[in-house]
Amino acid sequence: MTLFTRIIKGEIPSYKVAEDDKHYAFLDINPLAKGHTLVIPKLAEPEADYIFDLTDEQLQGLITFAKKVAVGIKAATGCKRVGVAVLGMEVNHVHIHLVPMNSEKDMLFTNPKLSLPAEEMAIIANSIAEAIEKK
Repeated sequence: MTLFTRIIKGEIPSYKVAEDDKHYAFLDINPLAKGHTLVIPKLAEPEADYIFDLTDEQLQGLITFAKKVAVGIKAATGCKRVGVAVLGMEVNHVHIHLVPMNSEKDMLFTNPKLSLPAEEMAIIANSIAEAIEKK
């Protein structure tokens, strides 16, 4: 069972921003920017760890859900764009990074990661969740 499956099951806490019956979105605990969110599919065992191993239907659903989350991130953070990255090397579970950005340099994964207090993470997650609900 992957770390992300344990998050979906509630075994590990997360800062959830959105969820439906097939997807889950939560803040990255080592963000590049405030609002950096991970979007993952809820998959049955075994979990897919490569995005292009998903079925066409699963991939379409994941991208559509990620778009909804990205709209909320943009509204909540006021960024110019929300960058999208699929790396998949850190956790063996399909995931999409959504990173608020004001320049292309904001998407460099070699940039130092932020360390935000729990209270601030909760505020950010709630503001994104509220922005998603308004759309």
